[in-house]
Amino acid sequence: MRAYYRTTDKDITFFWEIEEGAEKDSVYTVNVSGVGTFETKVTHFTVHDLGPDTEYKTEISFKGQKVSLSPKTLPQIEYIDITKAPYFAAGDGKTVNTAAIQRAIDDCKACQAVYIPEGVFLSGGLFMRSGSILYLDEGAVLQGTGDPQDYLPMIKSRFEGMERYCYQSLINMGELDHDAGSNCENILIYGKGSILGGGRELMDNTIEAERARLIKEGSVTEGSEYEKAETVPGRARGRLINISNCRNVRISGLTVGMGPAWNIHMIYSENIVTDNCTIVSRDIWNGDGWDPDSSENCFLFGCRFDTGDDAVAVKSGKNPEGNLIGRPCRHICVFDCTSLFGHGFAIGSEMSGGIEDVHIWDCDFSHSAYGVQIKGTKKRGAYIKNVRVENCILSRILAVSVPYNDDGEGSSVPPVFKDFAFRDITLTGLALNEQLREYFTCNPIELRGFEDEEHYLENVLLKNICLVEQPGDVKELDMWFDDGISRGHGAILVKNCRNVTIEGISNTKKQINKSYIC
Repeated sequence: MRAYYRTTDKDITFFWEIEEGAEKDSVYTVNVSGVGTFETKVTHFTVHDLGPDTEYKTEISFKGQKVSLSPKTLPQIEYIDITKAPYFAAGDGKTVNTAAIQRAIDDCKACQAVYIPEGVFLSGGLFMRSGSILYLDEGAVLQGTGDPQDYLPMIKSRFEGMERYCYQSLINMGELDHDAGSNCENILIYGKGSILGGGRELMDNTIEAERARLIKEGSVTEGSEYEKAETVPGRARGRLINISNCRNVRISGLTVGMGPAWNIHMIYSENIVTDNCTIVSRDIWNGDGWDPDSSENCFLFGCRFDTGDDAVAVKSGKNPEGNLIGRPCRHICVFDCTSLFGHGFAIGSEMSGGIEDVHIWDCDFSHSAYGVQIKGTKKRGAYIKNVRVENCILSRILAVSVPYNDDGEGSSVPPVFKDFAFRDITLTGLALNEQLREYFTCNPIELRGFEDEEHYLENVLLKNICLVEQPGDVKELDMWFDDGISRGHGAILVKNCRNVTIEGISNTKKQINKSYIC
């Protein structure tokens, strides 16, 4: 059992990876020396009200397995209030405080944190550095403006798999360099408040500003290979939180979202933890929640998503640049998370650097359009492999080729999809139609590899899968293979696949709560 921890000066959050075959609602014991013994049914636990700069020997146990840790809380943190001298930031929702907040960030020394009290503090792009700590108190809102000019000059970033210059995000850390390791580390952003971007206003204004720039330059801004006219200018949008070439970053306890595009985006980074957050971006185009991109050892847990696109999207670049850079995304763990609205969990479609070792457990993505979707275009090259999904409730499972986001010179070979395992999964067969704000019945499982026999989807395990019968659906379990023709719902569709193992498929009339749609 692999276990980890993150600390503040007052608490320790432990988290660990589920053992293969562990049942949902298994009980774990956490013994913290001098504090107490606790039980939990999820694979994370936080101990509060601890002393600063103190070591706490801890043992986590499960069915005879034990792991020992010796975490130490941070030294006592001194809070630097942005509303006090010499900063005098105003939380009136009207004053733009970018310069004042940035000065406070730059002034902070070791064991000091920028403190944002209750109020709405408007800001443009902010830059954190190694060792930065940002704390938002209950009722505090760091609110991004809706003016693209507040996010200039542009910075080097990556969007939809291609490196390019983009507007700054509301919070920025690290400098992008695909040939290097981390250049920014040990950052903590936490509290009980909110970090919210400029939302749809900033999204629209940024697209218009970039469109005007491209027209002035005489650049081509749209073509038949793009989704829509806004696609190319839309790629210049910043995120909410941009994490480039960083190591050891934690975002905890906050409500975050409403960025002009993706919200938490980590590129060429490692050891990134996001926990116990609510992530919102409904009605934002490309409003992904949490996107590890050519990054590794990233953990997401205890979070709720209400998003305008994917709750989670695992990426590694787009052809041909992503193939050349060749930095995979790997060891991504997502657990105890819930999606209230949006697309669900996506792996791809930008995957040209490769994606491997993705593990999802104890999640509810039933209120989503796609549940868990593994996807790529035939141009991508590289691979998606070693994906495990356990003890989850999903709308459906998809592993498919997709036609969108397909510009760019293709790889000489299609991508490889292989080694996927889905265990102890409940599938509702109800997919969310976000535009109509309603659900429709769908095939709960679709596995479709690429047409080239050498690149069939291979080695898939479906074990202990429960399909929820919907009114009007076929009552008998149907499975069909290879012809790709859908004859109804409540079925498993398999095409262009090799070595698909199905063990234990059942039906139930379990009622599904649809209350999250509003």
